[in-house]
Amino acid sequence: MPGSARAMAVCTVCGLVAASAYTVALGGNGWVWFLWVVLALVTVGVVTARGT
Repeated sequence: MPGSARAMAVCTVCGLVAASAYTVALGGNGWVWFLWVVLALVTVGVVTARGT
């Protein structure tokens, strides 16, 4: 995995931790999870594009 794809993966995992912490501390927010799903999809796209 190239450096940029690895950085995206790390950001996605950090975003998951942040979204989980936000949900536990302040309650659920659909926008937080929607944005994390978008970030995860972009990460999958970057990893797939870099893999070819």
